[in-house]
Amino acid sequence: MKAVTYSRYGSPDVLRYTDVPEPEVGPDEVLVRVRAASLNFGDRAALRGEPRLIRVAFGLRRPKATILGRAVAGVVEAVGSGATRFAVGDRVFGEVDQHGFAELVAAPQGRLARVPDGVGFEQAATLPVAGVTALQALRLGGVRADHAVLVNGASGGVGTFAVRLAALLGAEVTAVCGARNAEQARSLGAAHVVDRHREDVTAGAGRYDVVVDLAGDHPLSAMRELLTPTGVYVSSTGNGGRVLGPLPRLLGVVALSPFAGRRLRLLTARPDADDLAHLAGLVATGELVPAVEWTLPLAETAEAIRRVEAERARGKVVLVVPA
Repeated sequence: MKAVTYSRYGSPDVLRYTDVPEPEVGPDEVLVRVRAASLNFGDRAALRGEPRLIRVAFGLRRPKATILGRAVAGVVEAVGSGATRFAVGDRVFGEVDQHGFAELVAAPQGRLARVPDGVGFEQAATLPVAGVTALQALRLGGVRADHAVLVNGASGGVGTFAVRLAALLGAEVTAVCGARNAEQARSLGAAHVVDRHREDVTAGAGRYDVVVDLAGDHPLSAMRELLTPTGVYVSSTGNGGRVLGPLPRLLGVVALSPFAGRRLRLLTARPDADDLAHLAGLVATGELVPAVEWTLPLAETAEAIRRVEAERARGKVVLVVPA
């Protein structure tokens, strides 16, 4: 089968679209013929091995897993001896531990959900990782209809989902993004847009019941001041160096949370089949339309990553595997 592989950390130039053996299927797994996969920030981090701290898990000198890709959608081709949730021919989607940028992937059945009728593989492939992260961030913040919600970093994969999902909950959403993405944010349901290149959101008078921080580009102390007295700050990432990355900021959230007058929470997103099914249901009804800027063949994964790094994609980038 064909797959996107790499044997050393580096730029997209180290990627190869080549033949590899088909994966073995464990007892609790299903073999999925991938029809679409989406690109996520973690794929780029795994490719470059940066921040270097992740190499403790991914491989100190070279990557342990040589195939990228975590978010996939496709058709069940075979089932393991103990897998009972799906049958051959089922349309499924979900999150895998890399190995997703390939024609076939072995996936734990508990991490998959069915693709509803009327939902395409390309749409479904955007929901694992990015969609689930956004949903769990809003849930952690306790977002409800009467809330004012700020999404800092509203134009990326997670951010576009967060804006739309918060709007669907009835919240009044303020999106922080660049000017080129302002109209997209409004179309997703943002009532207000802050141009991050021209305005400092922390200097404004707005106060929010929930702040979802996906950018980490302002001091934590300043972000805390954006909260109402009962507000919740949800941190999912942050800027950082090439070695530790966002770790210092995330540790700061953990350290300050017990002492903060306003609640600070650190999001650790996890795969969840029920969350996938919920998101797919919203797509099926038309309430949620994943924001996809580029769709490219799997063979052009390297080019897709180059584009994202050069231009900062609005929403998601989807890789399509020929049937």
